[in-house]
Parts: sequence; structure tokens; C-alpha cells
Amino acid sequence: MKVVLDTNVLIAAFITQGVCGDLLEHCLRQHEVILSEFILEEFRRHLLHIFGYSDTDVEEALEVLQQKAKIIAPTPPAQPVCRDPDDDMILGTAIAGDAACIITGDRDLLVLGHFGSIDILSPAEFMNRRSAPKRREF
Repeated sequence: MKVVLDTNVLIAAFITQGVCGDLLEHCLRQHEVILSEFILEEFRRHLLHIFGYSDTDVEEALEVLQQKAKIIAPTPPAQPVCRDPDDDMILGTAIAGDAACIITGDRDLLVLGHFGSIDILSPAEFMNRRSAPKRREF
């Protein structure tokens, strides 16, 4: 299955141990991870300027993501959907990548629940659905 991991999920996966780290490992092994240059640049910028990671550490993290994920150019929705234009770029990544779902911690995206046929799930929801026998297998 094709999944988009939002920037906040990627950051959490790299800077903490827990659900997002487990989720990233699972998705890289079991699914096709779809990212965009927009997501990678946002990831880079936040790690460098907000979390204070070194250029070397950030470049190594980016290299891993670029090697293991499919990088596409986003196709934003024709009309704005979210109040934050950056969130429309996340939707656009999922649209262009023909993703089944977006995994995010962003409340503005989560409140949508879905966009067309694209499910929008928190990391915990994705992991719970993946292991729940009665629900669609992720």
C-alpha cells in the first residue's frame, strides 16, 4: 500500500523512540512510502533550525529517506482545502503519489478524516488498524 508520512511523523521518528519510529520502520518494510521534496525540505529545515541537528546528521537522515521512499512532485488540490497551505501540499503529495493514506499528527489534517479516497490517520490509528482483524489491513 502507498502511504504518505507527514513531516511531523518523520521528525518524531528520527528524534524520539516510540510509535513514530516503529511506524516508519514498519512502513519502509511493508508499504511504499511516498514523500515529496516539499516534505523533505520541511523535515530538513525543522531538524536544522528548530531541533538543532548538525548538517551531517540531517543529510544522513535525508539520504536514508531518499533511498527508501518514492519521491514525487505534489499536485495540490485545485482549491485550498486546509487553512495552512502547507497542509494542502501534504494532500498534494498523496494525490500525486496515488496514496491510500496520509499518516500525520497534524490536527488540521486529522479533522478531515479523509480526502476523497485517501484516509487521514494518526500514527496510533494506523498501527491499530494494521493489527485489528476486523478492519481493512494496512
